[in-house]
Amino acid sequence: MWIWYLILIVVLIAGLVYFWLNIRPNINTRNNLSLLGKAAPTLTQDGITFRDLNKNGKLDPYEDPRLPIEERVEDLLKQMTLEEKAGMLFQTMMFINKDGTLRENMSIMPLPQASDMIARRLMNHFNLLEGTDPRHLAEWHNRIQKLAEQTRLGIPITISTDPRHAFTQNPLTSMTGGGFSQFPEQTGLAATRDVDLVQQFGDIARQEYLAVGIRLALHPMADLATEPRWARSNGTFGEDAELSAAMTAAYIRGFQGETLGKDSVACMTKHFPGAGPQKDGEDAHFAYGREQVYPGNNFDYHLKPFEAAFKAGTAQIMPYYGMPVGTSHEEVGFSFNKSVVTDLLRGKYGFDGVVCTDWGLLTSMKILGYEFMPARAWGVEHLSLAERAQKIIEAGADQFGGEACPEVVIQLVREGKVSEERIDISVRRLLRDKFRLGLFNNPFVDVDAAERIIGQPEFRKAGELAQRKSIVMLKNDKQTLPLKSGLKIYVENIKPEAIKPYGEVVTDVSKADLAILRLNAPYEVRKSSFIERLFHAGDLDFKEPEKTRILNILNKVPTVVDIYLDRPAVIPEIAGKSTALLANFGASDEAVLDIIFGKFTPQGKLPFELPSSMDAVRKQKEDVPHDSENPLFKFGHGLSY
Repeated sequence: MWIWYLILIVVLIAGLVYFWLNIRPNINTRNNLSLLGKAAPTLTQDGITFRDLNKNGKLDPYEDPRLPIEERVEDLLKQMTLEEKAGMLFQTMMFINKDGTLRENMSIMPLPQASDMIARRLMNHFNLLEGTDPRHLAEWHNRIQKLAEQTRLGIPITISTDPRHAFTQNPLTSMTGGGFSQFPEQTGLAATRDVDLVQQFGDIARQEYLAVGIRLALHPMADLATEPRWARSNGTFGEDAELSAAMTAAYIRGFQGETLGKDSVACMTKHFPGAGPQKDGEDAHFAYGREQVYPGNNFDYHLKPFEAAFKAGTAQIMPYYGMPVGTSHEEVGFSFNKSVVTDLLRGKYGFDGVVCTDWGLLTSMKILGYEFMPARAWGVEHLSLAERAQKIIEAGADQFGGEACPEVVIQLVREGKVSEERIDISVRRLLRDKFRLGLFNNPFVDVDAAERIIGQPEFRKAGELAQRKSIVMLKNDKQTLPLKSGLKIYVENIKPEAIKPYGEVVTDVSKADLAILRLNAPYEVRKSSFIERLFHAGDLDFKEPEKTRILNILNKVPTVVDIYLDRPAVIPEIAGKSTALLANFGASDEAVLDIIFGKFTPQGKLPFELPSSMDAVRKQKEDVPHDSENPLFKFGHGLSY
């Protein structure tokens, strides 16, 4: 009899799971969509054709494309309820189905449904995670804009994204796929030393983003990689402030143009006032990495790239998670820090654009009810959710990244803890950018054009050239490179079809004329959570048995080593025994082989030092560039044929 009870229990559980994953979301979606009204009709009045966003049958100032932006902003602001204003202050992640439909079933990530965030919470800023092919991505964008159009005031949605054009795949920092042209990481762009190339990249990325409705780039990173162990070095322009400043400005000009307009993608430059000097190189995504330190008293050095970003007109700024230690500033995370956001950013630099926090400062991230990442409320962990929100607003920030709880702001206003006038200041900034980007005039994209534009041959060719220009030749004993074709070659981590034109591939090292190894910079695998494993942190040297395995190959046969430097690596033995040594910052097999076999002359320069030992790394000051003791390769090193 007990087996029938067991079967019954299993059936009941399966039924509950099916209800939770399929039926319940459908019910919620219908309820959410019922809150929406009609689509905005297109009307003509006084010779002007306009979208009647509030559906009142007349031309309101905010709907009139002829009027100055500030006049349109003020008209719309007067019509907004507190609930609509609060919704605007939140930007969180949104997923997409592969067929371009809305992802309403959030079975793993505890995010609200897309329809919930748009129709019920009245949010209109979203960070797109994942991707699909260009056509379906464009269709998805038009679908959510159509939903936004059906809200009371028809405020369009701003879609943002982390970088999509490089090689790193980390859902918290960057992603690949979707058919976009492929360039090296930011460090690779810095390795080219070519500001025109960086601006060209920004322009290409702008066109590809624009084609699918992405109007806000959550980049560039203007941080300096002065601490070589930091896991996010590959997202920077390296450790040198002058180089980073020039590259940051060119990057922004490529995305935004000289001024922000209907053909621009706005840049949210991060992470003010400069991440990078992380204590012991640990990242502030995690509690053990929350401290930013300045043993070299070099705080101002890290501001230089941001100063260039301000001059280039960056639309928005994101402070980092980290909390400054040993400075004149309060020891709380930078988004909670009034002396940083209001006094330094708003006051000294006169920045009046949008300030958005980094993701997840208010609430913890959970999956299936399990908290795998606590709220990054460093220095204010003891505060309640509402108190954290209040402190961020009082610090001078405008928007909460990675959060979807506008009810908290509504509560703060109704309890008199935050004035609606203060909320209006932030809403004005956010509305201003939507108007500047032309979203109120026409937020929709051409689906057919998206397919033509994204990944077009001209863009791909530019990306492939940038990859090749970024590769650094660190060593070339006896002018080994370029190699001649027709040899017996042992290879690791190279696609067979890429190496096939150059020689005979052998699987036994002892039978090879030479070896070509493609390696990744070493790191410590953190095991406490899968999120930590996405961040390459810890020591920079190869450990046993991998180190001995690599050296055994180098001892058996002349070897060309190419190493992907997502951060600096400590490789004195490998450098010493290799015949030739290359560094890349995101490059295809074809790009690397073009360097090795002489189809492209190496010209890249290191954007940071390569230390000679871990002892030297530990002696470095986190906030000081170019301070490694007897570096294996200095900043700016790079050979050619």
